[in-house]
Amino acid sequence: MSRPVCVVTGSSSGIGAATVELFAQRGWDVVVNYSRSAGPAAAVAKRCEEAGAQVLVMQADIADDAQCKALAKAVGDKWGRADALVNNAGTTKFANLKDLDALSGADFLNIYGVNVVGTYQMSRALAPLLALSGKASITNISSISSLQGGGSSIAYASSKGALNTLTLALAKSLAPKIRVNAILPGMVNSDWLRNGLGPERYAQGEKHYKSRALLNEVIDPIDAAKTAFWLASDAPKTTAQLIQLDSGFVIG
Repeated sequence: MSRPVCVVTGSSSGIGAATVELFAQRGWDVVVNYSRSAGPAAAVAKRCEEAGAQVLVMQADIADDAQCKALAKAVGDKWGRADALVNNAGTTKFANLKDLDALSGADFLNIYGVNVVGTYQMSRALAPLLALSGKASITNISSISSLQGGGSSIAYASSKGALNTLTLALAKSLAPKIRVNAILPGMVNSDWLRNGLGPERYAQGEKHYKSRALLNEVIDPIDAAKTAFWLASDAPKTTAQLIQLDSGFVIG
């Protein structure tokens, strides 16, 4: 019997890398996707192979519909199946929330093009293969910024709010063959956020986050990976859910 297959977009680092590696460790074959970082993607793929997985490494910018379709075709050609899609690829522009001139219309379009349109295009491209599984899962990586209007920028928070709505709409559209959920992480312990904020602002943000969160912790990439794996493998009646993964920050 062939192993199940999981496609993780934006899986060269952070949550994406942790997710694709966890699926590989737990008996799945995987797709490592990247848009620019070929070296880190190759390193992630090597770790997945060492865990026993067959791996397809493929460059694709999900904001480009043709590239989404090409990725889906490559998955079909290699395995003839797909059982889970984790839409992790995303982008932002770090901008002070109080400075409305810090973002242009082009910034909004670029961020929405990846975070919302790209997620839709990748889901649409892979849906025919996922539907063949009979128990397939799509998991979208959103953010608690969608609930609070905060985060790296207004455009980012707005795009994640739209992603939440897209999750609900896709859950309706693709039922009953494909379940669709979203994970809303809080502050993530990641190089992406450190580089975006800078060391000093990251340290300040982490201290504030821990002081407010009920569990006094930020989120590690593996936390999101474990939640995505649970949704794909052990949650057959869970769909259209927006799962807060925030150590109790929002309620705190």
